[in-house]
Amino acid sequence: MFSKINIKLMESATPLLNAAYLSGEDINIASSLLYKAYHDDPFFMDCFNSKEQGYEQKLRAAIREELLVFWEQNQPMIGIYDDDDHLLAVACLIEPNSNFGSKRFWHWRLKMMLTAGMVSTKAMIEKEQKVREAIPAEQYHLIAFIAVHPNHQHHGVGHYLLDAIDTMLAEDKNSQGAGVLVTVDSYIGFFEQADYQPIAELKVGEINAKLMFKYVYSD
Repeated sequence: MFSKINIKLMESATPLLNAAYLSGEDINIASSLLYKAYHDDPFFMDCFNSKEQGYEQKLRAAIREELLVFWEQNQPMIGIYDDDDHLLAVACLIEPNSNFGSKRFWHWRLKMMLTAGMVSTKAMIEKEQKVREAIPAEQYHLIAFIAVHPNHQHHGVGHYLLDAIDTMLAEDKNSQGAGVLVTVDSYIGFFEQADYQPIAELKVGEINAKLMFKYVYSD
């Protein structure tokens, strides 16, 4: 169980960065960062129908609702901060044996249907179900969201974020590794550099995506 304060995860190779669990005060900033990162994501563009009016509002509301449930259910949300405590990157994960997964609580489903619509809510749940059915492990973390601020991309921040995830996984004796669904082909190499391996091609809605997994072996 995570306390609702920043928790130092690891030391950076550079003193300008550190990794910590998000605090409640970071939720709004993290929500904005993820909104920017996923605005042009093929799955969400299909899920919320980007061609129709209201796409931005639905996406923003859906991301914020997800983060609030992550926070309420103590699911790990890792942030990368600079030495001025500015949030540069964030990753949200679902823990092993978590009832947070595809079996969302009814209050979440109701709120999501009110903000995103029934079809979009169903699509998000079905996507996660397909991912879970395809992962070849019983105990694992699932990366639900991951993003680096646009001004800090291509400077190693994303790789440091994946290193922080590795540190967390290594400390969790119940986890065999982490899975992530990649919906943008250009991101596949980013995860491959961190030893995530493609394990399945999935069709979610009208989008073809690649499911990747990284095993973490503990001593």
